[in-house]
Amino acid sequence: MPTIDEHIAQRLRESQRSGELARARSYGKPLAFGDGYFETPEELRLGYKILKDAGYVPAEVEMFKQVAALREQLQSAKDEAEQAALRARIFDLGQRIAVRLEKLRNTRKL
Repeated sequence: MPTIDEHIAQRLRESQRSGELARARSYGKPLAFGDGYFETPEELRLGYKILKDAGYVPAEVEMFKQVAALREQLQSAKDEAEQAALRARIFDLGQRIAVRLEKLRNTRKL
């Protein structure tokens, strides 16, 4: 039975022969780690890098984007009820972000 390293090497050889590897967006280019890679906890780096390369962001980043969008809506909201609802959503998202980040800090897992 092959080891995991041998299996990975075999799959890479197959991907190279089929041309799949050369079609990758970053093929032949150095890895760009100026995006917080080394600031990310080691056990999360690979998963976050895969998400980033696939065009996705961690849930916390998406929540921060939602908060920013809600704050923009709040600035243009005229109705007091709408403003209150937006503030409540911003607060709720802020709490969810804080809990997730605290859990991540303490356990390095989500």
